[in-house]
Amino acid sequence: MTVLFCDLKGFTSLSEGMTPQGLVKVMNRYLSIMSEPIRTNRGIIDKYIGDGIMAYWGPPFVGETDHARFACLATLEMIERITTLRREIPELLGVRGTPMEKCDLRIGVATGEALVGSIGSDVMMSYTLMGDVVNLASRLEGANKMYGTRNLVCERTIAAARTTLEVREVDRIVVAGQTRPKVVFEVLGRRGELTPERLASRDRYQEGLVAYRERRWDDALRALNARRLIVLPGSARDTRPNEPVSAPCRTSLSRSHTDIENYRAETGARKPLVQRRESENPWPETRAYPPN
Repeated sequence: MTVLFCDLKGFTSLSEGMTPQGLVKVMNRYLSIMSEPIRTNRGIIDKYIGDGIMAYWGPPFVGETDHARFACLATLEMIERITTLRREIPELLGVRGTPMEKCDLRIGVATGEALVGSIGSDVMMSYTLMGDVVNLASRLEGANKMYGTRNLVCERTIAAARTTLEVREVDRIVVAGQTRPKVVFEVLGRRGELTPERLASRDRYQEGLVAYRERRWDDALRALNARRLIVLPGSARDTRPNEPVSAPCRTSLSRSHTDIENYRAETGARKPLVQRRESENPWPETRAYPPN
């Protein structure tokens, strides 16, 4: 099964000051706009949780070889519809300049085994799914906060859908409730649709990531801080044109600087900026999410 969680970024602050009637109008339209790509890509909407959407793909509704691909395509289409939602909000509220016009999405997608069926209590049952994959998808949705991305997708999903997508590996993280690191990716677009500039930026980021993991610190800093690493259109930070380095790159840059300082401290050069707690995370090249 493939599970998707979607959340409206900063919903609490965005909705502050709105009347209940106006909020209901916006929420109804938001849920309608974002649900359509899920349905057209053969997904099942499990539930709405406030401003959150939980959906899934898998047998008997979608073939075993197709559910990861459909979930990723739905993710791209949902991101593409943010502009439509922003444009319609002034018409819904009858006023311009509200914080809601800057709304954005966070999406997490994961593939794995799940138990599907009627689950509930003696008084109410719901056809839903449970399993570790549900927790992972939910945690990936939240991890977008750390990286400034709009979507994070697990390795198993990408392995099943990569032939139709352009992606970049973002990081390795250990999510709450799990003990081993997961490689996470950002879906950038459909295969063949990225510009040469975006492909070059993606490849340069990958070079920096490899150098970081091999502890070639200077090479990592040069690659991740390159001017070619522009904010990729479609990322959550593409509204900040004066910041050329993408959000995942800024995260990796920060970590590289910290590791360089720690390395120098180990050789007696200076006091470390951050003391490692290896007992808490045996994979120092990974991040824990939520952060400790």
